[in-house]
Amino acid sequence: MKEKLTCYIIDDEHLAQEILEEYVSKVHFLELKGIFMSPLEAAAQIDRDKPDLLFLDVNMPDLDGLSFIPMLNPKPMIILTTAYDQYALKAFELEVKDYLVKPFSFERFYKGVLRLYQEQCARQHPEKKESIAEQKHEQEYIFLKVGHRIQKISTREILFVEGMKDYLRIHTTKDKIMTLLSFAKLEELLPAQDFARVHRSFMVAIDKIDHIEKNRIWIGEQVIPISDSYSESFYRKLRGLM
Repeated sequence: MKEKLTCYIIDDEHLAQEILEEYVSKVHFLELKGIFMSPLEAAAQIDRDKPDLLFLDVNMPDLDGLSFIPMLNPKPMIILTTAYDQYALKAFELEVKDYLVKPFSFERFYKGVLRLYQEQCARQHPEKKESIAEQKHEQEYIFLKVGHRIQKISTREILFVEGMKDYLRIHTTKDKIMTLLSFAKLEELLPAQDFARVHRSFMVAIDKIDHIEKNRIWIGEQVIPISDSYSESFYRKLRGLM
């Protein structure tokens, strides 16, 4: 098992550097190897040391973080740290591992780096990964109150869920089902790895997505918007499935 992930901080704001340095120092499996004001300043050392992870700001002078990523070969894992949330789609396209919107808490930071560390460990122990995959679709159905009856619903048949004020309309491959339930309660019932909230009024089954374009999801003929408040977590979940 890899004991530590070596990492660099690349950010042109001193306060942001200090916060990240403090966060990294609290995590036993992270080892900080360098702090830089710009990608150009860090490039030679990255090429020489080949760190496992970069904490990379987006808006920096001379060369921004998003333009720097395609230049990296081999490419370390990237966690973007930015004050702006509109880059989530571009970050996904560049295979960024996580997207932290400033100011972010230590708890949010730790969740992100812990997931990457566990992924690294799983790659070194593939038998554990296979065991997780076997469990992935254990929950094949749920029971919901629909009118005066309790309806059994196959989770594999759910396409997406639409919020209708106090009700949810569950679109399946066979039917549309109305139930008096909140999104929060439904999320507790459904297997978390298979579904994602993408908008205050929509949740989608990830394996039913046909394609994504311009922050919109196509499931068959249905077009579902991805809102700014959910885009970061949605694209992060997609990256974890690739």
